[in-house]
Amino acid sequence: MIAFKAATRWMGAGVAGLMLAGAVQAGSHDEAHDHPDIVDTAVAAGQFETLVAAVEAAGLVDTLKGEGPFTVFAPTDEAFAALPEGTLNELLMPENQETLQAILTYHVVAGKVMAEDAMGLDSAETVQGQEITITTQDGSVMINEATVIQADIEASNGVIHVIDAVLLPE
Repeated sequence: MIAFKAATRWMGAGVAGLMLAGAVQAGSHDEAHDHPDIVDTAVAAGQFETLVAAVEAAGLVDTLKGEGPFTVFAPTDEAFAALPEGTLNELLMPENQETLQAILTYHVVAGKVMAEDAMGLDSAETVQGQEITITTQDGSVMINEATVIQADIEASNGVIHVIDAVLLPE
């Protein structure tokens, strides 16, 4: 009984120490900790429910929560809804995980590419391995055929650019 009480006190002190350490870290103003990671940023935005579900189905959550940095061209829920009927449901099936991974990693570029930097590029290599084309039309940045509708949403491990269409690799 005495050993149990001592262990409880030590555990309580350890928990209090962890909470204090967390509070100190939360109070730091390190730029990387001012923003949640890419996945949490996408979840909080509320317009990427389909993308988040696809990232989960593809087993890419841990990757996109990783150190990075990553640049993600994130299709909105409306962009996914514009795919041909049944396409999304088929992609979300476990037997199509590799295809889904290829499509999703085609939306990711290694490194943090802000909009101003992207406008100076003609293309970028995706994590999937193929190139995306970057152009500027009527003041809008285009990624292949998709338009960037919101740029430079910063995350602790990169940046998100919102696009109005799903990019499909060749």
